[in-house]
Amino acid sequence: MLVRTSNTVNMVWREMATRGVPHCGSPKHVTSATATNASHIYGFLHSTRVAHSYIVHAHACSTAHTLKEPEMSEDLLKHLNSAQTRCVTHRPDSPLQILAGPGSGKTKVLTSRIAYMILHHGMDPSSICAVTFTNKAANEMRARLLKLIGKDSVNKVKLGTFHAICALFLRKYGTSVGLDGNFTIYIQVNAATLCSLISRAKSKGETPEDVMPRKESRHVSSKAASSKSTNEDFQRVFAEIYRDYEKTLRKSNSLDFDDLLLFGVRLFSRHPRYAAWCQHILVDEFQDTNAVQYELMCCIAAACRCVTVVGDPDQSIYGWRSADITNLGKMQNDFPNVAQIMLEQNYRSAGSILATSLAIISQDSSRIAKTLHTDHPLGPLPMLRSFPTEHDEAAFIAWEINRMIAQSGGMLGFGDFAVLLRFNAISRTIENALQKEGIPNRMLGGHQFFERAEIKDILAYLQLVDNPHFEPAFSRAVNIPSRGIGDKSLGEILSRAQKLGISPLTLVERIHDSIIPDLKPSVKRKVQSFVNVMRSLKSSATDGMEPAQLIGKLIELIGYQEHLKKSQPDWDTRWENVQELINFASDATADASNVPVVDGDESSLQDTPLRQFLQASMLSSAGDQSNENDDEVCLSRSKFRLLSFCNRRCLLQLATQRRVLNGQLYLSQQWNMEHSLFTGQMTSMKKDAFYMLHALERRHHFT
Repeated sequence: MLVRTSNTVNMVWREMATRGVPHCGSPKHVTSATATNASHIYGFLHSTRVAHSYIVHAHACSTAHTLKEPEMSEDLLKHLNSAQTRCVTHRPDSPLQILAGPGSGKTKVLTSRIAYMILHHGMDPSSICAVTFTNKAANEMRARLLKLIGKDSVNKVKLGTFHAICALFLRKYGTSVGLDGNFTIYIQVNAATLCSLISRAKSKGETPEDVMPRKESRHVSSKAASSKSTNEDFQRVFAEIYRDYEKTLRKSNSLDFDDLLLFGVRLFSRHPRYAAWCQHILVDEFQDTNAVQYELMCCIAAACRCVTVVGDPDQSIYGWRSADITNLGKMQNDFPNVAQIMLEQNYRSAGSILATSLAIISQDSSRIAKTLHTDHPLGPLPMLRSFPTEHDEAAFIAWEINRMIAQSGGMLGFGDFAVLLRFNAISRTIENALQKEGIPNRMLGGHQFFERAEIKDILAYLQLVDNPHFEPAFSRAVNIPSRGIGDKSLGEILSRAQKLGISPLTLVERIHDSIIPDLKPSVKRKVQSFVNVMRSLKSSATDGMEPAQLIGKLIELIGYQEHLKKSQPDWDTRWENVQELINFASDATADASNVPVVDGDESSLQDTPLRQFLQASMLSSAGDQSNENDDEVCLSRSKFRLLSFCNRRCLLQLATQRRVLNGQLYLSQQWNMEHSLFTGQMTSMKKDAFYMLHALERRHHFT
């Protein structure tokens, strides 16, 4: 389909011109940004930084362990501006909303507020809960807190993602909501449309019964009735699939990511004593919370009613994932006397970046009125440019990268450039143009570490050791390496196990031990080695063998290296990944002791080292692993939340135009993540560049 963009210029072009932002090409070729898409561009612009020295309270960090507590708490405030100081010193027994623009030091404020509560107000670290959206953010917060309050105090704070905190408590108290402590966290890697719809329903707290269409008796026209009937048929089929999906998860003793939150809400709402420990909860990136996450926050804070949230409505980008920006308003109603403080001092961006972003975001008349200012100079100016076709756009990108590198005198390399692709269909044109000019590049957002086949092979065995009822793990492990068990035999195993009401693993063990008859065709001989391996691993895990050693034993028992050599041309790379998994297993820890014991009511199952490792691996987000090559131009599709651009100094955003930014719902759901890709700080004392590009004609397919 040939798409021709609007020729309007409207307010963006005029605002950029009045604020001193240059542009290339004719104004008539540039489309206007609307209130709907303004937040996406707003975030991109702030991620392009002119590196200036950033004031870090090194003195406070270096003396934190030698000062007395009153001195330490006052020392926290020395390097804060007035708004940051008001946030940190706000009463801990009163709810607070911090509206923090990009680069305003929100992480510094959050960690300082936690430290101030402990050092100045004398709060027990174990009574504080701090929630982040990624493990990477949690690790950064933990590292900063270590310098402020020390390791012992940090280890007591309940710090992690919503999912990690729920998993922690469900492991210990899951029996109170009908869970076994050895449940498996099931992740849909390449989620199909129906799975995405199920996830969206769960994020709103909707059950299969909630999505089942209701019968209405009122009269409607035949045409409307036909359309309504079609929609109801789809909803009915979807509800049935949703119900079967839930039954399968429960039968396999597993929870998907959304279930962690739903069962967490169920645990804390039905059994408030499990949240009674909390005196204050702090939530980062609050603008991206959905209905279930908001309810979870309320449940944890039910006893104390003390909440601090940090967010920026202008950067709300997860509507496609059911994020609800109205949660800011709900909090005002649900928590009495909520104070609101704005952080408007930007420490990251050049003046031109601020001017451009404010010119765009200010067009949204519904936004909360706030501004941003900086002490940085104007700096390099963003470029807005249009091209006749997508091929011209791609050719310019390749030419401009080579030009900037040549003129920088060695100051820039290919690794300093990143290209943001707003949707999948335009990647091929860009890659071809870069390859034609001999520019090394690679697409980010492909298989992440824990999605790789060799990693999933190993984890399947370990998941089955921990949870024998987890069918997906059995189905994968039973024929790795190949044991001659085809799809037909596997189907017979699963069917017989279901009829007998036992797990597939138990079934093949009983067939192996001649307790129950063999199947037809026979599988007894084929599963012999598999059963022996599983029993050996189970014995070692029961004896407390560390996960890294368990993996080593597994790959030796099944001859996994030889399996890779025979089946994979890139076996050496895959084998290196297996070794990296062993390293991860050695480092991964989950502090189950951080969960308080309530009335002795906890799971009878010990939280074993294996279970801790499996949970750490399943909860690892894409941003936690980065194998970025510093000598390649990075390309990323917008549907991935990647943090791999942190050292990229020249950012090129493609398809900055109305039809792409303001596309139909099912398209915008794939394109709303872009600004979160740029969160890194640029190298100090060097210039950066930001390009907003678009083609007047673009051939793409909506698939």
